[in-house]
Amino acid sequence: MSSHEFDKEKWAALSLFEQMGNIGSEVGRSMNALQRGDKDSLYGAYRRGLDLIDATVDAWNSEPRKRELLRARKLFTDAIESQKIDRQLDAYFMQYAIAARATR
Repeated sequence: MSSHEFDKEKWAALSLFEQMGNIGSEVGRSMNALQRGDKDSLYGAYRRGLDLIDATVDAWNSEPRKRELLRARKLFTDAIESQKIDRQLDAYFMQYAIAARATR
């Protein structure tokens, strides 16, 4: 885990939309930092995104959901490692953030 800590029980209690929307915030921050060439911000957002993805996979019971999220994790990692902005991945997560806001 990176230097930031969060309450995994509280995280597990969030809705699917809230979890995925929060992951999407870090994915979006990563893509924006990559576009700006801001390596410090990129690394921080990337680590937070991976931590949130991993905590979400641990919290979920559904194998199909886990597989889908692990596939998204792989795409996220590939984008950062190749230094290529993946706006489709950003848009995938954004849908959850919109849904989370709509259900409040």
